[in-house]
Amino acid sequence: MLTLRDRQINAIKQMLNLNVQQPKALAAEPVWKILIFDRVGQDIISPIISIKELRELGVTLHVQLHSDRDSIPDVPAVYFCLPTDENLDRIQQDFGNGLYDVYHLNFLAPITRQKIEDLAAAALQAGCVANIHRVYDQYVNFISLEDDFFILKHQKSEQLSYYSINRANTRDDEMEALMDSIVDSLFAVFVTLGNVPIIRCPRNSAAEMVARKLEKKLRENLWDSRSNLFHMDATQAGGGVFSFQRPVLLLLDRNLDLATPLHHTWSYQALVHDVLELGLNLVYVEDDGTTNTGTRKKPKACDLDRNDRFWMTHKGSPFPTVAEAIQEELESYRNSEEEIKRLKTSMGIDGETEVAFSMVNDTTARLTNAVNSLPQLMEMKRLIDMHTKIATAILNYIKARRLDSFFELEEKIMSKQTLDRPLLELLKDPEFGLPEDKLRLYIIYYICAQNVPEFEFERMKEALQEAGCDLSPLAYVQRWKGIMNRSPAMSQAAQYEGGGTRTVSMFSKLVSQGSSFVMEGVKNLVVKRHSLPVTKITEQVMECRSNSETDDYLYLDPKLLKGGDVLPKNRAPFQDAVVFIVGGGNYIEYQNLVDHIKQKQTANVNKRIIYGSSTLSNAKLFLKELSALGREIQAPVLS
Repeated sequence: MLTLRDRQINAIKQMLNLNVQQPKALAAEPVWKILIFDRVGQDIISPIISIKELRELGVTLHVQLHSDRDSIPDVPAVYFCLPTDENLDRIQQDFGNGLYDVYHLNFLAPITRQKIEDLAAAALQAGCVANIHRVYDQYVNFISLEDDFFILKHQKSEQLSYYSINRANTRDDEMEALMDSIVDSLFAVFVTLGNVPIIRCPRNSAAEMVARKLEKKLRENLWDSRSNLFHMDATQAGGGVFSFQRPVLLLLDRNLDLATPLHHTWSYQALVHDVLELGLNLVYVEDDGTTNTGTRKKPKACDLDRNDRFWMTHKGSPFPTVAEAIQEELESYRNSEEEIKRLKTSMGIDGETEVAFSMVNDTTARLTNAVNSLPQLMEMKRLIDMHTKIATAILNYIKARRLDSFFELEEKIMSKQTLDRPLLELLKDPEFGLPEDKLRLYIIYYICAQNVPEFEFERMKEALQEAGCDLSPLAYVQRWKGIMNRSPAMSQAAQYEGGGTRTVSMFSKLVSQGSSFVMEGVKNLVVKRHSLPVTKITEQVMECRSNSETDDYLYLDPKLLKGGDVLPKNRAPFQDAVVFIVGGGNYIEYQNLVDHIKQKQTANVNKRIIYGSSTLSNAKLFLKELSALGREIQAPVLS
């Protein structure tokens, strides 16, 4: 069954095939073409289609729309961009300069009637109407990072960030534009999936604004017989991703849980994002040492995509498991290398006896087999080297910042266990992590701890100030906690439970095999299974269980002509869910949902969850946003 990512790839491949469906049997020579995209188009294509794949699709050149471009006649130009005024002005400029002979215009989001008329007028004036072959609305304005994970913006993501949604002096028209932007992208997601969802979300939140607008947009499209994008719902290949059952779209507000985005993490993918700034499945790792001229080496770009078997297997594993797996892969590679060397030496057999000949024939067959597997071996070696480089960089951060201890402490705080050492003592310890790490730990404690006297918090704040922390986020977190405590449904939903960790025997495999990872001083933590607030709510909504916190959620069905927002009495559990966080998501929640759904799979029940968020921010970025919000409270900005 095709995933959201597969469907987006197919839509873009069809666009690059000049919007003609290519029959599977006929793998014809592609039409050579140029691809011209804006920054948003580039962000959408880069995590899902590699340059090599673009070449195979006939793209000889890909360039930025707003760069200086020379005229290239006789080659179709495929434009892939948003229909913004700035982009359309540039396209009209291209018409005027007669840069290309054939234009295929593909807009990421629908272009308005007025804008298309302006574009037609410009084409008429430039005398190139006949050169414009196609104009398409593509409905692919979202970024697929995984088969089951999408975000709406990467570059300029601050436009949809937690700060933008929650800042004090946002004007109404700015908020409307921000919400419309989220709704348009979510609409594109469901057009790509080929399904109309049932929408659930908490009342009186940013999520409700998005839900109401999205329901209106879906309903208008469904009842408009000429431009209905879902009329193929049941007939198109596979009838959408979720064939017979409709999915539930669960819209949640980031305000539901501020602790998880700040949480130190222990799984591979989330660690790469937290400490190495993973972006669009690409991470830059500093190379050790310097070049011959004495300058520092440039950071090396590492592509972490789904063609990387090791990454796909281990991205959700705890870091120690990953280190051991890299070591095992290395052993396996060395064994294969040894085998080839051994076969080569055994080829020099003396004597002309029949035995020798049979041995030579046998060895030749084995050597041919080994040589044929060389390309796989080379690829295996490249991946091992890349993951060793990434894991070593992470390990250095873990040791320098004591990330294992922070993770263990936060898990204990979130699962209400008692700490071995008082928190104040740890915050005062100058050797214990960076100021930023201490602040993250304190905020999580402040959010999760109950019945702690005020003076204790004050003493901790003093310790943080001495450690050089910027305390501006605390003003905002304090106000947020006050609001949460006043709304029982919200505070109940954000209860943390279970979890915790246990330390297992120190990395025995790594120590005994003389690994390149020096793991001394790092705890081998095993994480106990537990559900984060987002996962708990998702489970309740999918199971349709009656529960005080989710019963009050809005229930919107765009297929009903007169939609109410109250739960119908008899409901079947949902097999499929799209969970979307307004205000930014993170890999920790994504991994928690993936683990949860794996546990739920049985022989006859196949449940699926897609996780999405307006932006993807790591803890460092989220702290910056909280700081900006806190500073607004300390020194109110006059609008």
